[in-house]
Amino acid sequence: MTAIDPVTLAVVQSGLIQVCNEMDLAFVRAAFSPVISEALDRSDGIYHRNDGALIAQGDLGLPVFVGTMQFGTREVIERARDLEPGDLYIVNDPYLGGTHLMDVRFVKPFFYEGEIFAWLANTGHWPDTGGAVPGGFSANATEVEQEGLRLPPVKLFKGGEIDEEILAIILSNIRIADQRIGDIKAQAAALTVGERRFTALLDRYGRDVVEACIVELRVRAERQMRAKIATIPDGEYHGVSYVDSDGVVDEPLKIDMRIVKRDTDLHFDMSGSSPPCLGPMNSVIATTRSSIYLAIKHIFPEVPINAGTFAPLHIADPDGTFLYARYPRPVSGCAAEVSQRIAEAVFAALTPALPDQLFAAPAGTSGNFALGGHDPTMGRNYVLYLISGGGYGGSRDGDGLSNGCSTIGISKTTPIEVVEQRYPVLIERYALHEGSGGAGEHRGGFGVNYTVRVRRGTARASFVMDHGRTGPQGALGGRDGGVNRVRIERDGHPDYIPPHLSKDQDIRVGEGDRIHVSTPGGGGYGDPLKRAPEAVLRDLRRGYYTDEQAAEMFGVVIVDGAVDEAATAKLRARTGRRK
Repeated sequence: MTAIDPVTLAVVQSGLIQVCNEMDLAFVRAAFSPVISEALDRSDGIYHRNDGALIAQGDLGLPVFVGTMQFGTREVIERARDLEPGDLYIVNDPYLGGTHLMDVRFVKPFFYEGEIFAWLANTGHWPDTGGAVPGGFSANATEVEQEGLRLPPVKLFKGGEIDEEILAIILSNIRIADQRIGDIKAQAAALTVGERRFTALLDRYGRDVVEACIVELRVRAERQMRAKIATIPDGEYHGVSYVDSDGVVDEPLKIDMRIVKRDTDLHFDMSGSSPPCLGPMNSVIATTRSSIYLAIKHIFPEVPINAGTFAPLHIADPDGTFLYARYPRPVSGCAAEVSQRIAEAVFAALTPALPDQLFAAPAGTSGNFALGGHDPTMGRNYVLYLISGGGYGGSRDGDGLSNGCSTIGISKTTPIEVVEQRYPVLIERYALHEGSGGAGEHRGGFGVNYTVRVRRGTARASFVMDHGRTGPQGALGGRDGGVNRVRIERDGHPDYIPPHLSKDQDIRVGEGDRIHVSTPGGGGYGDPLKRAPEAVLRDLRRGYYTDEQAAEMFGVVIVDGAVDEAATAKLRARTGRRK
C-alpha cells in the first residue's frame, strides 16, 4: 500500500469532490427542465468499481441520493455485461436501489489505462415519466405501473453512441417527450465532464496514490463517525412519526423507530411500523436506508461523506412494513415524503440523548405540486413541477429558519420569474405562512403561502405533500409547527379541499382558477413559556403572530403594542400550573 502524507490526502479528497462538483454544474447548466436547472433536483457521484460503494459526492448533491445512488450503482454492476468505454446505463426502477420513477439514474463505467477504475453516476428528476397523471405524483396510485415508465438497467449509450431504439421507447411513453432530449444529453454530458476531470486527477497523482487515498478516506470517515456516535450515551431510544395517509386509505401510517446505541455502533429497528399500504407512500428499502443515513449526517454534519461514514449504522430490514416496498407497490411519495418522516423519527428518538445538538422537526415535506396541461397561445403541452420550502425546527442555538429547503435535499423552489416565463400561470402570492412556526423557547421557522393562477388553457393538478393532519413535532416541550394546506378556488364552485388534505390527483382547473398552498412551519424547541417576551413582541411587530396567538402560544399579553409584564406573569403562572 502506498504511504500517503496528510497534504496529498487532503488534496486528493478535494480533487474527488471537485470532480463531482463539476459534474453537478455541467448538469445544471445544460439541463432543459427548470426542476434540474433551477431547483437543483439532481446529484452526481463517484462509486467503487466492485460494489458501488460511495467514494465521493458533490457539495451540491441531494443528501437522499447519497445512499440510493450507491445501492443503484451496485444493481447496475451486478447486471453489466461486455463493458467498453462510452457505455452508459439508464435506470429508474425503484426496487433496484432507487427512489421514485421520476428520479432517473445514469450510470457509467470509468476506464483508466484500459481498465475500469470506478463508476460515475448521476440522478436527475425528470418532470414526467408517463403514468396516470402529469408529473408522475399519482396520489391515488395502487400499483407502480400507474406512476410511469419503469426502466431496468439498460445501455442507453453504447460505445459513446445513443441507442436510438431504446430512446424511442422511452420518448414514446412519457409526456412532453420533445423537451426530454435536452435533459438526457445534459445528464450524459455531465458524466463525460466527470471522465475528463477524473482522468486529469489520476494523471497528476497516479493510480496507486489515488487508490490509496480512497481507501484511507473511507477508513478515516468511519473513524470520525464512530467518534461522534461515542458521544451518545449507551441505551435504547424510541421515536415515532406519522405520514398523514397513503392517498387511498385516509388513515395515518406509523413509523416506529427504535435505536440501540452500543459502544460506537447504532442499530435501527423499524419493525413496529405500519404494514404495506395501498397508496404511493410505500418506501423502497434503498430510500429507507438512505433516509437514516441522511438523518445521522444532519446530526453529525462534520463527518465527510463516503461509504465509511455509514459503516457504524446497522439497519434491520423492516420487512412486512410500508418501509420495505416490493413490486408492485406504488412508491411515488417515498423519496420526497416518507424519507422525511423517517428522518423525523430518528430526530425524535435521539433528541433526549443529544438535547444540545438536536432540534425540533423541520417542515418535512417537499410539497410536490404538478400541473400539466396545454398552452393554447404557445401551441404546446407542458408539465409544471414545483417543490416548496418550509420552516426549520427551533434548536438550542435559536429560532428555526423560515422557508428552508427540505430535510432530504438542497433543492429550491424554481424562481417565480422562470415559472411565469415558461408556463401559462401567474404566481399571485408568495409570502410567509404567518403563525406556522411552532411555539417554544426558540420557535420554529415559518412555511410559505403561495397562490398559482391559471392564465390560459386547461390543466390537471396533482399533489403529494404531507404534514396536513399534524404539524412537525416540537422538542423538549415545544409545540408542533403549523400544518400543510391545499385549496382550489374555481369560478362558480365552492372551494375544493382534498379529502386527504395534502394529497390528491387529476384535479381539473381552467383559466382564472387558483391553487392555494400553505407549507408547514417548524416545531418549537423548549418550553414556550420561557421565550423572552421581547422576542414575542418582535415577532408580533413583524406580523408573524397575532396578539391572540401570543397569549395562547407563549403566554405573553400585549396591550397597546407593548408587553403587559404583570398580566404576562399571571398568565404564564396559570398556564404553567395547568401543564
